[in-house]
Amino acid sequence: MERFYYDLFRPSDFSTGSGPICFGIAVAVCVLVSVTSNGIADERCRSAVVNSTTTKSAGTPQQRTPTNKPRSKTTPTASHPLTEPLRTVRQSLAKLDDVKDYTATFSKKERLVQRRTKLLSQTIKVKVRQEPFSLYLNYQDRRERGREVLYVDGDNRGNMLVVEGPRLNNWVIALAPNDDGVMKESRYPITEFGLKSMAERIIEQWEAESNYGDITVKHYENAKLGDKECLAIESSHPQPQRQFKFHMTRVFIDKRSRLLVRVEQYGWPTESGQPPPIIEQYSYSEISTNVGLTDYDFDRDNASYHF
Repeated sequence: MERFYYDLFRPSDFSTGSGPICFGIAVAVCVLVSVTSNGIADERCRSAVVNSTTTKSAGTPQQRTPTNKPRSKTTPTASHPLTEPLRTVRQSLAKLDDVKDYTATFSKKERLVQRRTKLLSQTIKVKVRQEPFSLYLNYQDRRERGREVLYVDGDNRGNMLVVEGPRLNNWVIALAPNDDGVMKESRYPITEFGLKSMAERIIEQWEAESNYGDITVKHYENAKLGDKECLAIESSHPQPQRQFKFHMTRVFIDKRSRLLVRVEQYGWPTESGQPPPIIEQYSYSEISTNVGLTDYDFDRDNASYHF
């Protein structure tokens, strides 16, 4: 099987955002703009079409006519193409039960309403603690360098603390997670940040989509993100329909850690023959788990921070 690769650290993939106190805080990330330029090369992967029989063996699946009628249950039947992908992502989510904290590099690309055709790209060094849910974000892109964000569930009256760094005299601002200024640079609030929320969103999406037909699922056993060997799973819908938020969804699961580390969501092409536009893309790299983060790592008085 032919492999396809993603280089998470190509400088051309990381453009910077703008705005004085708008913050790109979301769950997941940046690299791919179109399927054509960075698409999956191996089309001989395992595939499944709704109401068709598929196995892991080679060969063309037996197909029947798809249906758009909703199924009676949210849990997909054994014959639905999303049954195996959902099981895989749920297993990945369960791996996080043993993860108390982690550090990582988080990258994202998002197409926001305010920016219309432009993608917002950001790269952030992060510290995450699961209980109590705590975040420290340090922005790495040139225009945002020096920006730091601190959020601890239950602290600061539920607000996040933001400092823009020396360029704004380290001015500290307290903002609600769903503040209008914050959401101008993010599709999700900071309370939905992290590996856990990213996996939970995919599960919620695929559970809802498993009630319908018109879905194709492909598995790429030999995908790679940088030097990480991954399993990639792709689901897609041939035509826009009200019940489908995205045309195509692609997830990457690190084979070694079994963690879901990347999500790509695409819209429908605006013209025939055009590649699908990226809507949101989130990725976590350089992940170190259970590193022993303490309260001091999420304290505004930490000597390494500028709050």
